[in-house]
Amino acid sequence: MKNEKSLNRMTEPIFKTRNLKDIYEEIKNLYLSDDRPWIIGFSGGKDSTCMAQLVWTAISQLPPEKMHKKIYIIGCDTLVESPKIVERLKKSLSDMQEKAKEQHIPIQTDMVKPDLEDTFWVCLLGRGYPAPSNSFRWCTERLKIKNADRFILEKVSQYGEAIVLLGTRKDESGSRQQLLNLYEIKDSLLNRHSKFAQTYMYCPLKDFLTEDVWNYLLQNPNPWGENNRDLLSMYQEANASECPLVVDTTTPSCGGGRFGCWTCTVVARDKSMDSLLEGGEDWLEPLAEIREELKQTQEHETKLLVRDHKRRNGRVMFCFPEKELDDTSAGPYTLEYRKKLLEMLLNAQVKVRENGPDPNMTLILDDEIHEIQRIWRMEHGDWQNSVYQIYKKITGNELEKEDDQGLFGKTEQEILVEVAANNNVPQVLLSRLIDAEWDAQGMTRHSKVYDKINKILSEEWRSKEELSEIKKDMIERRADKKPFALKKCLACGVLDEKHSEDEKKDCLKKLEKEERRREKNRR
Repeated sequence: MKNEKSLNRMTEPIFKTRNLKDIYEEIKNLYLSDDRPWIIGFSGGKDSTCMAQLVWTAISQLPPEKMHKKIYIIGCDTLVESPKIVERLKKSLSDMQEKAKEQHIPIQTDMVKPDLEDTFWVCLLGRGYPAPSNSFRWCTERLKIKNADRFILEKVSQYGEAIVLLGTRKDESGSRQQLLNLYEIKDSLLNRHSKFAQTYMYCPLKDFLTEDVWNYLLQNPNPWGENNRDLLSMYQEANASECPLVVDTTTPSCGGGRFGCWTCTVVARDKSMDSLLEGGEDWLEPLAEIREELKQTQEHETKLLVRDHKRRNGRVMFCFPEKELDDTSAGPYTLEYRKKLLEMLLNAQVKVRENGPDPNMTLILDDEIHEIQRIWRMEHGDWQNSVYQIYKKITGNELEKEDDQGLFGKTEQEILVEVAANNNVPQVLLSRLIDAEWDAQGMTRHSKVYDKINKILSEEWRSKEELSEIKKDMIERRADKKPFALKKCLACGVLDEKHSEDEKKDCLKKLEKEERRREKNRR
């Protein structure tokens, strides 16, 4: 009965039980109750826009002397966001900052981004991480959670505690309602943060329905000067909902019907991208093609062609019994396939600049290009700087090279390939050893290089073909092993191998006698 009442409350429009003035008063009272700064997670979609507008309007009703603490509005650019939503997000944050200054409201906007080592293309093209899936969703932590966490911890370090405001609603899903209930603090508007003890959460929209959000947005003027009907039009064109600021791994993927990363392969279809293309946004076609290419690499037949047999830690793991056609656990994308993807990405960037609304649109940053080249050089012995060659081939421009191990180039790599072939040694192994020695130059204790060398040598350097012979031998040995199980006597429970011949006969007689007794009872 209690659950039914809770469900009924959740499905009832909030403005039937509360008026707007009451909601504004709640926000103002909480703001005035302490000195802890507020951090508002803003994604540019309907829920976060509604929340930011509620807070802005409520705080603007306070006298200037009571606007005593900072309100930070942060957006998250994963660098692979849907172009339509990231364009709106950047404009909204800029408009907010300008209007807050004009209206003397203590609001400051910030855009958080992933660290260079964590960006989508550095992980996928640089290190060869496979396209994210439900079983290996490596993107959420690196592209979203860490960035928000870093900003929150900076403010906690500065102020001691902080309150994070999220546009989360209970009617989004049953799991979302359970999560909000789990972290509720009794007799308080605040929730505990799922990770940080000195951080609390406030969800002013938790009892709002989708219709409440749109009713508020369309019936009340936007305080930073935007037209909320433009937001509604964007949703109608894309048939989508927003991707919220992610603060934990319980937040679902933003693929499917949500605006999120255009590279998302966690879901089967990107419905928002499909809707935009059907609505005439043809310039997005190159992005959809790359996303489909990445999605195809999750198919078994394609995986065998584009994934290495060796994992990034240098180990090879056999599967018993054999996993369909393959007998090893797939590792990162091969270097050759990463080169193909980089060409596709740069070609797409050229096309969207030519055909899209922004002639300077960037799908991959120059800093990411440099980092990918550094990783290829260190991990794959790519001394000829393939990344820069591909960049020049596609764009026609030279990308200024960052300082690297200038002693080694294309000529040295050709010599190394020849030496490796003559000595039946993998070229990458030799280049890795040389790079390790080069890095050790100038170290206080040169002996530390031995640990690096041992680590490199301990990796698996045999080819997949060589390993197939080992696998075949292992299968034969496993087949030769006869199943073995310790058997117990059914009469006395003693292991058969510990029975003497006389004891076996006695137990056999007991079993026969017991069987005759059962047969007699059945009659």
